[in-house]
Amino acid sequence: MLSCRCRAACCWLTAHADLKLLEEATISVCKSLVEKNPRTGNLGSLIKVFLSRTKELKISAECQNHLFIWQAHNALFIICCLLKVFISRMSEEELQLHFTYEDKTPGSYGETRAMQGILRGDLNCGLVEVLDDQSVKLSARARLNMSLGTECEDLIEELLCCLIQLIVEIPLLDITYSISLEAVTTLIVFLSYQLFHKEILRESLIHKYLMRGRCLPYTSRLVKTLLYNFIRQERSPPPGTHVFQQQTDGGGLLYGIASGVATGLWTVFTLGGVGSKATAQLEQCSPLANQSLLLLLVLANLTDAPDTPNPYRQAIMSFKNTQDSSAFSSSHPHVFQINFNSLYTALCEQQKSDQATLLLYMLLHQNGNVRTYVLARTDIENLVLPILEILYHVEERNSHHVYMALIILLILTEDDGFNRSIHEVILKNITWYAERVLTEISLGSLLILVVIRTIQYNMTRTRDKYLHTNCLAALANMSAQFRSLHQYAAQRIISLFSLLSKKHNKVLEQATQSLRGSLDSSESPLPDYAQDLNVIEEVIRMMLEIINSCLTNSLHHNPNLVYALLYKRDLFEQFRTHPSFQDIMQNIDLVISFFSSRLEHAGADLSVERVLEIIKQGAVALPKDRLRKFPELKFKYVEEEQPEEFFIPYVWSLVYNAAVALYWNPRDIQLFTMDSG
Repeated sequence: MLSCRCRAACCWLTAHADLKLLEEATISVCKSLVEKNPRTGNLGSLIKVFLSRTKELKISAECQNHLFIWQAHNALFIICCLLKVFISRMSEEELQLHFTYEDKTPGSYGETRAMQGILRGDLNCGLVEVLDDQSVKLSARARLNMSLGTECEDLIEELLCCLIQLIVEIPLLDITYSISLEAVTTLIVFLSYQLFHKEILRESLIHKYLMRGRCLPYTSRLVKTLLYNFIRQERSPPPGTHVFQQQTDGGGLLYGIASGVATGLWTVFTLGGVGSKATAQLEQCSPLANQSLLLLLVLANLTDAPDTPNPYRQAIMSFKNTQDSSAFSSSHPHVFQINFNSLYTALCEQQKSDQATLLLYMLLHQNGNVRTYVLARTDIENLVLPILEILYHVEERNSHHVYMALIILLILTEDDGFNRSIHEVILKNITWYAERVLTEISLGSLLILVVIRTIQYNMTRTRDKYLHTNCLAALANMSAQFRSLHQYAAQRIISLFSLLSKKHNKVLEQATQSLRGSLDSSESPLPDYAQDLNVIEEVIRMMLEIINSCLTNSLHHNPNLVYALLYKRDLFEQFRTHPSFQDIMQNIDLVISFFSSRLEHAGADLSVERVLEIIKQGAVALPKDRLRKFPELKFKYVEEEQPEEFFIPYVWSLVYNAAVALYWNPRDIQLFTMDSG
């Protein structure tokens, strides 16, 4: 294990590799504790040491008592390391037994010295002696003090409740930053049983403690604190000002771990990427904000108990703006208030991470107060542009992140006000859009371009029907409100239809050739082209409905779309008499015929400007009563049944890849496969 000085110097290491090294160095010690704990009760004793220290943490923070907070942090760090090993190797019932073992042998000078060593961070003197072959016990006096008032209580529940109290009650200062982070991390570790089960855990001892009993009254305060940690994005204190900036001479098997606890742990948070995250990204983020968000997502996605809905999800669904003066509803027992302006700003700034996009999805989908607030913002582009950038770089994102971004757009496009306002927001020089220089374009036209690009990417690469459906649903929701479409956006709409028609013709040709071949050989199985043809025709139908919706509702606002339609009018000939498209083609055919006639009367060799002028004049003269009325295109996002089957593995994959100062051996993970994104 690297010493503190070495770790500080080797800043090129990744946190992931560093944490793996820490786990490998401590695993034998942890296994030894698992074996000896039934005789020694050391785990429970250590937890009681920590519990006794936490009672004065708030006062210690106010008095700037570094030493007291340092000792509490050391104890919690060791508890977290041990719990991670315990949880990965035993059931909840076995873990509960380890928490109930009592330490009964009288202590000695060496025992007291061992525990003091743990508290001051000297694990070489502390943890090793506690775990040596003679099963050293704590002193009788320390044991008596720590067990006072807690003997009859459930130690797991007391520890969980203590961690929550620590998170919500201890002020966030430079000297308390690390212990707040450690408390959040330990709660994640407590919930990590899910990682080691393929099936979704619907009944869990830890879940029961968190959703009932002593922890329940803290639900709204915990959710609020985790949200504010995310909002504030407080960076870790500089090494020179950190409470653990101490050096201790000496060495030994676990001196590197002691250094990690006492002085060098902070380098874990600044060395580089966690999991698949790049170094630069981690340096720009707050470890506490990141960890708090991950814990919030885990808590929000715990499954409901048979008789108890998830209180953390209830809190997320019902919290209100601090400016909202309406009374709290009795039907929402965990309501609280938070500053929506600060939350909105943080969400806009953090969308590069999967977990921030997932939080935005949850809030828009589940919290009507947040959704109403977001849709009323006059700077909606600050939120939409990062979402569009995720979709634009679809090749670099995992499929779950792309889905979340797309569903967010779908939820937003359910609102007509949003669909109108995005065409009024004019953007300058979108540098990340590489296909074409866009010096000036509306947010609405850019959204159309990015969604169409996503569809085309999906057609050529992933061929995911679910992605197609959601992209087209978002376009359909917007179609009646298309306004002043950019020339390039109008072209791309028609180009997508052209691509679909070519694909349709290709599948038809393959089906015909296969049918002819099957006449010569009755033994050859006929490929199932019917299903492919059906899917393509569904998408073509949807595109025709989107074009028709724009023409019937806002033709006079979109001369560029009419121009593109006329320029590629031959594309639509084959669909006039097709039984699947005849009805929807009537309006499109009428518009093409009407404007083609006016252009013919205007003469030949017309400039683009003259054609657009004729289209604008014709839009006023077009007899609207001749256009057939169709039902309004409106699609609403609805979660599928048992959404936890998707969200719980997704959330834990984010924890596995992005959690700070946490490493799990990939061979132990059962919930998802390592190549599943």
